Amino acid sequence: MLNRCIGTDPQTFAREHWGRLPLLTRAADLPRDFDDLLSTTDVDELLAERGVRAPFIRVAKEGGLVARDAYLGPAGFGAEMPDQVDSAKVLAQFASGATIVLQGLHRLWPPIIDFVRGMVDDLGHPVQANAYVTPPQNRGFDPHYDVHDVFVLQTAGTKHWTVHEPVHVDPLGTQPWTDHRDAIAVRVQDESVVDAVLNPGDALYLPRGWIHSARALGETSVHLTIGVAPFTGMDVVRAVVDQLEGVADFRRSLPAAVDVTDQSEMVATVTKLVAELTDRLRDHVSELGEEAATRMRSRYADRTRPVAVRPLASLAAAEQAATIAVRWRHGLVATVRRRDGRVHLVLPDRTVSLPDVCADAIAALHAGLVADAGALPGLDAADGEVVIRRLLREAVVVPANG
Repeated sequence: MLNRCIGTDPQTFAREHWGRLPLLTRAADLPRDFDDLLSTTDVDELLAERGVRAPFIRVAKEGGLVARDAYLGPAGFGAEMPDQVDSAKVLAQFASGATIVLQGLHRLWPPIIDFVRGMVDDLGHPVQANAYVTPPQNRGFDPHYDVHDVFVLQTAGTKHWTVHEPVHVDPLGTQPWTDHRDAIAVRVQDESVVDAVLNPGDALYLPRGWIHSARALGETSVHLTIGVAPFTGMDVVRAVVDQLEGVADFRRSLPAAVDVTDQSEMVATVTKLVAELTDRLRDHVSELGEEAATRMRSRYADRTRPVAVRPLASLAAAEQAATIAVRWRHGLVATVRRRDGRVHLVLPDRTVSLPDVCADAIAALHAGLVADAGALPGLDAADGEVVIRRLLREAVVVPANG
């Protein structure tokens, strides 16, 4: 899916732009437009017929957020929840110049669900999708930066984008633009790096930290913001440092009567602990690396989602396990381990244990094999049926034709 968003090859993008520089790509240099992902008709359907609830919708006006009761409300008998979109209220807000923000579309709208899953596969980082629907001659937010990378995909109308260099390079999630409001106000007086009108089918990549603002022009503008929350060196460092909770020397209390306000005393304490940490890193680098890798895998699983299963179809398929072909559930993170005569399939939320004779079959499915009960390596058809039925019920595999 990345190739739909960039006008260069992925290797050049990774080397010259990823996390470094913006990239503006015109529709003529991309495979197709983005109308298949979210059209104006789709926006109306989401607002009028899909029962969207907060926080999947926000409304912004004149640089700030509109109060929820100005666009949300209950939906009558059987749907009294007060946080549902009120389409008439949204119309009034939109007509007065407010921007509609549809959030988390990678959880709501099928074309974007598939698109975002493909972006996760291509980039290796967690991805989300929001849509911004802005009436003519209006803007949604003041100049700001995001703490994640974004791909702006213009789907309808036109929008004028202005981009400036960062005042805080590579901000983390704990370092929002509001911490640098004054510096941003000064920076936007400088010459812009990007000053361009995005037309339908155009795309703009912005690394985190790059200051931007946008204004719709002569017609309603709809654009998708594909947000990428990149893993950073800090994530790896935390995965290493978190392990020190298991080391008694680092859990020990500081001395009684310590004065943490004494600069020289605390510098001495830090120096001593850093020396101990350096020794431990040197002597246990392989062990720490293995555990850090496991923790990073867990964090990836926490921040992404595998392709959803269809519960009724999966149970129906389990009843036909003797004849149905299955494949690994796309995006499901798992580790296969053999121990004590069993094969253990370690999933983010549980462990599935099977006899060791199933190890080759599990490994093959994990590696991408599509097979029915009679084609699983190391198992006869009867045992293969049992394994497929179990894995379907555990939401590990899905029907190959589903």
